[in-house]
Amino acid sequence: MTIFIGYAMLSIDYFLINDICENGIISFELAKDIRISQAILNSWDANAKINAGISLGLDFLFLTIYPALIALLIHKLNKILWHGKPFYLVGLVLLFSQFFTAFFDAIENIGLIHILLGSTDKNLALMAYYFATIKFTLIIVALLYLFINFIIYIITNTNKNE
Repeated sequence: MTIFIGYAMLSIDYFLINDICENGIISFELAKDIRISQAILNSWDANAKINAGISLGLDFLFLTIYPALIALLIHKLNKILWHGKPFYLVGLVLLFSQFFTAFFDAIENIGLIHILLGSTDKNLALMAYYFATIKFTLIIVALLYLFINFIIYIITNTNKNE
C-alpha cells in the first residue's frame, strides 16, 4: 500500500511542478510564508489545484501507512541487532517518533487545505512549514537509522557466513 499510494502521489505531483513550484507539493508544504503559498497557488491552473487537493487527500491515507512501515522495519532491525544492548533504546525512540510524524503530517495537511481553499492566514503557512520540517526530519533520521543498521546487518551476516 505504501508503494502504491506513494506512486499515485508522485504521479499527481507532476501536475504541480512549474517555475514557481519547482518541487511540487513539497514546495507548497515548505513555503513558510503565505505570500509564497499564494504565489504557488497563483501559478497553478484549476487542474493543478484539483490535483493538489487530491494529493493532500491521499496524504491523509498515506500518513496512516508509512509511519507503521518505517516503525515495523525499525522494530525488526532493532530486535535483530540491538536486543538487550543499550543502543536498543535509540531504535525504540525512533520507532515511536514515527507515529508523531503522522500527527504532524495531519496538522500540516489541514493548514495546506485551508490555504488551498483560499485562506490568507499567515499562521497556516508557518504551521504547515514547521510541522512539515519536523515530520521530514523525523523521517530522514529514521531512514538513516534503517540504512545504517541494514548495512551493519549485512556486514555481520557476511562475516558469519565466511
